[in-house]
Order: sequence, then structure tokens, then C-alpha cells
Amino acid sequence: MMNEPKKSDPAIVAMKPTNKAGAITVAESVERRAGAEGNANQQSTHRTQCRERVTQALGRVRQAAKARRKERFTALLHHVNIDLLRLSFYALKRNAAPGVDGVTWQDYESDLESNLQDLHARVHRGAYRAKPSRRRYIPKPDGRQRPLGIAALEDKVLQRAVVAVLNAIYEEDFLGFSYGFRLRRSQHDALDALIVGIDRKKVNWILDLDVRDFFGTVSHAWLIRFMKHRIGDERILRLICKWLKAGVLEEGVVTESEDGTPQGATVSPLLANIYLHYVLDLWAQQWRTRRATGDMTIVRFADDAVLGFEHEAEARSFLEELRARFAEFSLSLHPDKTRLIEFGRQAAAKREKRGCGKPETFIFLGFTFICGKSRKGRFLIRRKTRADRMQVTLRRIKEELRWRMHESIPEQGRWLGQVVRGYFAYHAVPTNRPALRSFLIGVTERWKHTLSRRSQRGKVTWERMTKIANDWLPQPRILHPWPSQRFNVKHPRWEPSA
Repeated sequence: MMNEPKKSDPAIVAMKPTNKAGAITVAESVERRAGAEGNANQQSTHRTQCRERVTQALGRVRQAAKARRKERFTALLHHVNIDLLRLSFYALKRNAAPGVDGVTWQDYESDLESNLQDLHARVHRGAYRAKPSRRRYIPKPDGRQRPLGIAALEDKVLQRAVVAVLNAIYEEDFLGFSYGFRLRRSQHDALDALIVGIDRKKVNWILDLDVRDFFGTVSHAWLIRFMKHRIGDERILRLICKWLKAGVLEEGVVTESEDGTPQGATVSPLLANIYLHYVLDLWAQQWRTRRATGDMTIVRFADDAVLGFEHEAEARSFLEELRARFAEFSLSLHPDKTRLIEFGRQAAAKREKRGCGKPETFIFLGFTFICGKSRKGRFLIRRKTRADRMQVTLRRIKEELRWRMHESIPEQGRWLGQVVRGYFAYHAVPTNRPALRSFLIGVTERWKHTLSRRSQRGKVTWERMTKIANDWLPQPRILHPWPSQRFNVKHPRWEPSA
């Protein structure tokens, strides 16, 4: 039997409500609640003291960047302290492939504090040296190979810490139509903004831009010049130069590059946004304000951008001037993937009058955009999953099922259920239900083929396969709201930047 606490226990006395509580209930006085000041969905306290210190320090940097938009920050490296390095380390993936040094996340954690102390000391006394990235190739949907660089774990930790400091500055500088690899901005936010822009503005022409080999052609000299507009701390700039010049290790040979940013590195997305912010975003914003006479909308995600124009002449003029501007900064547009098409509310009627057929489609962030109509006959932009990307995913599932052939059905079902749910989490947007059904049918067919090969006694019937699939695979349903609904919530019209 447990001992009951005595009434004289000071902890009990402190929690006891007063005799004349008035309008305050007993529950409120005993169990106090924090007030819902500011955003109620944000945590009022941090889980650790180091997280609180880092957040407050970077918050002050962001406030200064917002208040003084043309000022250069001459002292930033002191923000890269052990607390920030520790948070950066724990933000890394535990099972990521090691770099050239062969150090894994678990190896580094075994003596974490000592390793962080040593890294911090080397960075601040200028003895830190960036290691070359290990080259690895991954297949692209068109059959080509995409080169990636796997950085050493220590480089990843430091890069993530420096990116956190620089993000506090550049998040106040980047424009609203830039969505790629930014805080609290996802691919679906970019998709929503594009659809809302086409639907609410007089867009008749779409300019689909694709930069040729962007990450491999970025000029180091121009990038550093752009960064010097806001970064005056030479120690931070030297770190950036070290990562750009570190090179890659392939077949035992280290190759250094005079251009480009290392694909796969933690710092590369931020550097890409900084480069395109000065080369494309600011120039396009100025062009829209001073040159465009009709409506114009812009959405950029990393090196992919889609622009909508009201007038064809302005779209062609913008494209020609953009080609010349890109040439000044060592960039070029892909001749096959950069297209100007007629697309929008009036596109179908105009093309039908000219006898040109249906409006052309364009691709952005894994979806094909199609001019369509709703059940009531209104203009509706339909999104459909790219067929080639779906086939690539189904091919990978088939190859993995071949390795899992002799696992039990529940084990296979649990794995396939996770894959299908992950696929639906991105692709389950309005107007895309037919593509979701096609994907589920493709997964079921490949699973049936795998189960039929496990025995020579006979193939699995469709009746049994349908029951197995219903038990383990989720049914296709739309998970995302309509673009205008989510866009209105995130960008209410009373906001100055709406």
C-alpha cells in the first residue's frame, strides 16, 4: 500500500487553491495554463537550453537583416558555436552514406562533445580544411546519370550550421515567388501559387524555363560578389570558397572545378538561391514592374521557373532579354526544355478558332499541367502525375520486390503500404485521382507477379490478390486541399505582401 502524502508537505501546500478563488476554478489554480500569446501553435519553450540560445541569437540576426536591408554583416562566425554545431549534427540522417573519410553518424556520436570542440576550434582559428566529396551517380528518369557528391560528415555538420546563420539573413531578402529549399516553403506551396496566379490573373501564355546544367555552371566569382552585398565577414566567405574548391573524389582521383556548386552538399541549395536571386529574381521583378503592360506571374523552385504572361509579345521579349542576361553570368537556357506555350483561360477557345487543337501542356515539380473544365463548365487547371516518373517508381518497386520475394505476405504488405502512402502523400492532389488509381493498379500487378513466382503450383488469382491488396495497400483518395484554399490561408489578403 502506497504512503499518502502529509498535508504539511510544502509541495502540496503550494498547489492547494485559495479559499476565496472567486471566478478562478480549482482546476485553473492547480494546473496553470500558458496564455495563447502570439501564434498558439508554436511552442512557448524550447526543449533544451542550447536550442533556446541558438534560436534567440539567430532571431536577432534576422531582425537586424529585416530592419537594415542594405547593411553588410561583418561578424557572423561567432554564431557558429558548439550549440549550433550540436543541433546541426542531430539534424543529419543517421543512416546516410559516409564521405571520403568513412566516418558514419554513429562513429562521430561516440565521442561527440570532443569532436565538436575540436571542429569548433579548427574553424575559429582558420585551420579547418574541407574534404573532397565522394562522387556517386543516380539514374535520372530519361536514362542519364545525375552526379552527386557525398560530403564528409564533419563538412555536413559545419555546412548546416553556416546555412542556418545565412538563412537568417537571406530569408528576409528572397522574394515571395522563390520557393525552392526555403524555410516553411514546400513544393506544394509553389504549386498552389502557380495555379492561383494563372487562375486569378489574365494569363494567356506560359514560359517554362529550364537552366542547362545550373549546378555545374555557377560562376564562383559572381557568387562571391553577390554574397558580399550582405556578408562582410571574410571568415564566412572563406568557408564558402573552401567548399566550392574542395572538388570530388572519383576512382581515386580528386578533381577540382572552377565553376559550379557540389550537388548533394548541404550548402548548395542556399548558394543556388542566392545566385538566382540576383541573376533572375530581382531582374524579373523589376521587368514586371517597369516593362510589363499586362498581367505577369512568376514562380521559381530552385533552377526551375514558370512565368505567366498576358501578352505573347511581352513573353517573347522577356525570353530574349533573359537569354542575354544569363549569358553575362555564365548561365544558359536548355533549348529543348525551355518553351513558350499558349495556356490559360482563353487558350482552348482561341486555339479551337484557329484550328490548332487543344492547348499544350507543361511540366512542373512532377506534375503535368492541363487546361480543363470543371463539371459546371468553368476553367480548371488539371494536374496529372508525370507518366515517366510513375513508371520509374513502379520499376524500382518491381526490383525491390524481387529481393523481397521470399518474405512473408505481411512483411511485403507493410513495406508496400509505406511506399504507397508516401507516394500518395505527395501526388494525392485534386484532379489527380485517375493517376493514383493507375499507380495502385501498377503496384498490385507487380506484387501479384512476384507472389506467383514464389511457387510452381500455380499463379495467384486476381480474386485472392484483390483481397491481399485491400488488406495492406491504402486506397487512393485526395489528401491535399484545392490550391486556392491553402493559398488563401497562408497568404491572407490583409497581409501587406499578399
